Amino acid sequence: MTLFVDRLRETCHDMAFKPALVLSDGPDVGQVSYGTLLSSAMATSEWLSSLGVVQRDRVAVCLPKCLAAIQLHLGACSMGAISLPLNPAYSKPELDYLMRDSEAKILVVESNPGLTNEPESAPAVPAGRLVPIDTLSFSASMLRRDPGVDCGAKIVPSTPALMLYTSGTTGRPKGACMSHGSLTANMDMLRDAWQWNVDDSLLHVLPLFHVHGLLVALHGALHVGATTVLHSRFDAAATVRDLQGGSNTVFMGVPTVYRRILAEIGDARIHLPAVRLLTSGSDRLPVEVFRAIERHLGHTVVERYGMTEAGIMLSNPLDGRRVEGQVGVPLEGVQMRVIDPSTGKPTPRGTVGELQTRGPHLFLGYWRDPSKTRASFTDDGWFRTGDLGQCDENGYYEIKGRQTDLIISGGMNVYPAEVEHVLAGHPGVAQCAVAGLPDPEWGEAVTAFVVPGPKRPEESDLIHHCRASLAPYKAPKRFRFVQNLPRNAMGKVQKKALLATSD
Repeated sequence: MTLFVDRLRETCHDMAFKPALVLSDGPDVGQVSYGTLLSSAMATSEWLSSLGVVQRDRVAVCLPKCLAAIQLHLGACSMGAISLPLNPAYSKPELDYLMRDSEAKILVVESNPGLTNEPESAPAVPAGRLVPIDTLSFSASMLRRDPGVDCGAKIVPSTPALMLYTSGTTGRPKGACMSHGSLTANMDMLRDAWQWNVDDSLLHVLPLFHVHGLLVALHGALHVGATTVLHSRFDAAATVRDLQGGSNTVFMGVPTVYRRILAEIGDARIHLPAVRLLTSGSDRLPVEVFRAIERHLGHTVVERYGMTEAGIMLSNPLDGRRVEGQVGVPLEGVQMRVIDPSTGKPTPRGTVGELQTRGPHLFLGYWRDPSKTRASFTDDGWFRTGDLGQCDENGYYEIKGRQTDLIISGGMNVYPAEVEHVLAGHPGVAQCAVAGLPDPEWGEAVTAFVVPGPKRPEESDLIHHCRASLAPYKAPKRFRFVQNLPRNAMGKVQKKALLATSD
């Protein structure tokens, strides 16, 4: 296996003058070639070494999406340190917890008096560990700096490369540690599945502190020597303009991104002359959005399934049948199975159970939590994803939700995704989420949180609509109309926050 840092070095030497990054907006505007990207990453490794960073140290980076963030990530990985990208929207208490838990050697932040001079807003980082930088000056200095000797340490497949904190939907966020080997294995799988190639141009609108934007998108392009056109933030109008521009071949989004693109173009049907691949992930893509993408963008989106601890595991095929509501088949080298949680045995095709996976794409474990790591794996090495799903007779998988989201109403299992799929088909429903609320009679009452469309539907109409397609025990017993659904940075609905508003 040629590790991704070594492959990047080879690409940078073989295609030194090819554009690696095109910075299209924000303070960083211009092109960065592969040769320049490599030299600036090596210069950043030296800069980190000057701050006392050594192999396996955690390098926490809490910056907006910019060239400096990429340089710091690649610089840390290249020297054998552990890159720890953090959401710049985190509050002080969130940063306090992450810095205590990760024991990061340094925390790189944007130069800002609010972070460095005001005790009430500064994260609880000991003196010397908080490193403020001016991102534009930093990236420019790393581009100009002679990197000297490559200070990369000896890196093997088991060397930790990256730590990403899970979203914390089931409690305190956990640091998932990924190795150079697991990252490389997943990039190889996606290269083959999606036919990534050197002529591709990725339009990148996702954040860099998440597995989707950092690994699936950015690493996917760098892994094959493709060009990444980087938007510092998602803007629907700018995205539509660039997709129509005739040079971008790959685009990756989350359902919220596609909703906003569709809202931007309205009833129009637009032509994307160069695009060969649209993917969607990080949350379930509603069927109506899937169909609208086909209708208005002229492409059948490739849905896939992944998570922080395992990268991408399932994908609809690039060439072949893509099924709405399904996330495809296992990538080459990925093993998947559906297990009955009550017996621990595989379920028959078409039966819902917990998804488990095994293969070289899996993470090393949770940071400083061996008991939770052990509990997440079976004795024979299968990782318990905690997601519910089923596999049909053709080998295609469908996600039914989190195990923790399962509603048991009157002793019957109700899978929220199934109810949401039906409810979203009502013309008066703009968005919806389904969860269980405590109920003295049913144990849990199936409850629908509905963002209404321009014309708010009557509750009786929604009940009739659901019962036309669902068994009575699955149909919502309660409806709550809300202005919006709380979501995390990747657009995933936070059901715990929804339920908290119903206390």
